[in-house]
Amino acid sequence: MVSPLLANIYLHHVLDQWFTQVVQGRLKGRSLLVRYADDAVLAFDDFRDGQRVLAVLGKRMGRYALKLHPQKTGFIDFRFKRPRGRHPLATGTSFSFLGFTQVWGRSRQNKPVVQQVTAKDRFARALRAASDWCRANRHRGFREQHQYLSRVIQGHCAYFGITGNDRRIRWFHHQVIRIWMKWLRRRGRQGHLTWPRLRKMLKRYPLPPARIVHQYAVS
Repeated sequence: MVSPLLANIYLHHVLDQWFTQVVQGRLKGRSLLVRYADDAVLAFDDFRDGQRVLAVLGKRMGRYALKLHPQKTGFIDFRFKRPRGRHPLATGTSFSFLGFTQVWGRSRQNKPVVQQVTAKDRFARALRAASDWCRANRHRGFREQHQYLSRVIQGHCAYFGITGNDRRIRWFHHQVIRIWMKWLRRRGRQGHLTWPRLRKMLKRYPLPPARIVHQYAVS
């Protein structure tokens, strides 16, 4: 396993330069490579171009004692309209990259746009971490728990709060409160805690709202 820092240096030669200097000149259509550390997405206008590159990509990695992750490597038919359904050789119609699932949607002007929503595994992992903390620290005071969960929500929004992902971050905010309520009720003296009482407490000590932090125009 190569660390992300070393991968960023190593893959610049193994993948980036190879793709731009050798591969792209041999393709029929337009192509694009986006990479962050050891995660990369290669996009092609022509389906056959994608097949050809995927066929040699593993060999290219093997020359440098690297290999593609079998669960994270896929051939995606990422088109807005698929009148005949998904291409038979494709493994899916959407993909996840850096914690976001890329899907097609429509803008306010009803134009097709690519939207990024929190990937299901990252969403579940974040909620599980919040639940584990609340369970292990349910003996702590309300204010201390409030401060920690406030940082959790702020951190989540700082990364996942992008245009088009507002529904997912609002749902994360809602689920964090439900998890908190669950573990507060399991404290000896708090078993009778009700939702009206918790809402009053949250009025006095409100959690940060779920908000979009990174905005970009969608035409």
